[in-house]
Amino acid sequence: MVSPLKNDRLLRALRREPIDTTPVWVMRQAGRYLPEYRTTRAKAGSFMALAQNPELACEVTLQPLRRFELDAAILFSDILTIPDAMGLGLSFAQGEGPQFAHPVRSRADVERLGVPDMESELRYVMDAVRLIRHELDGRVPLIGFSGSPWTLACYMVEGQGSRDFATAKAMCWNDPALAHTLLDTLAKSVGAYLIAQAAAGAQALMIFDTWGGLLSPAAYREFSLRYMARVVETLKADAHARDLPVILFSKGAGAHLAEMAATGCAALGVDWTIDLADARRAVNGKVALQGNLDPAVLRASPEIIRREVRNVLDSYGNHPGHVFNLGHGITPEVDPEHVKVLVDEVHSYSHQLRSR
Repeated sequence: MVSPLKNDRLLRALRREPIDTTPVWVMRQAGRYLPEYRTTRAKAGSFMALAQNPELACEVTLQPLRRFELDAAILFSDILTIPDAMGLGLSFAQGEGPQFAHPVRSRADVERLGVPDMESELRYVMDAVRLIRHELDGRVPLIGFSGSPWTLACYMVEGQGSRDFATAKAMCWNDPALAHTLLDTLAKSVGAYLIAQAAAGAQALMIFDTWGGLLSPAAYREFSLRYMARVVETLKADAHARDLPVILFSKGAGAHLAEMAATGCAALGVDWTIDLADARRAVNGKVALQGNLDPAVLRASPEIIRREVRNVLDSYGNHPGHVFNLGHGITPEVDPEHVKVLVDEVHSYSHQLRSR
């Protein structure tokens, strides 16, 4: 039997309903800045071994909730699970990030790809979702996630991480039909992946478009936004996923917030390069907003962290529909005590705002 949700602030904020205090969670909240994570990672032997072990993935998902009064858990996994399940040979070289043994460069490469079976090739992810939901016992909601079609394509075509993903962008210019064929397969895969997470127990869904901001405005609409909108449409048509709030996060794409809000998503993640007051005006109350403290602030003193947290909350103002987060993922060198300062200040100061 599923336990009732004891803390529903996140879901209420995503629905733009009144809440007592602003909910907060942190991108990459389960990660290398926590010593307990590093211990578990060493026990697993490799990052992929950790991600593919449901019990260990559950353990690291829950670790930050034992330290901090967070309002959500997010599945511990990786955005590249889908291309790995497609047979591209994902590995993580020490200090060099993700690499694919078989990058996707030709039409034959693209045509070999198919939508993975979610309960066989990606069963370890769904088993982790089920186990995490059980272990959470209704404490906070669980967020499931995927990389966006464009972001997955960037890694698959480039074969590794990159600052500019020039090879992936070149495919869009030199053979746009091939790029669209790849992105269509990925949109179908992302939709199926998130639906499977919803069926397994995820209570909100997030799409990480990490590299959308690399594209020009026209290219962003054609190769990134178009396919995220298609995924949202797929989710809205599914019995398991249709009632779950969907958060879209395109890093560096603050100029496109109004267009993103028109996809049917519930919320938009916002990075730190746009003021939340401006973001709120851009979306005209159509969606909730998530963000947007600069992750580097967590390397500052506790006093500065508190000040910057208050600045973000003041920028959004006493309006419904705000989930506090960083503007991107937490970095490994951050002191966990600084995260506690952030979480506590969000709750304390936002409660004061609502009492005025």
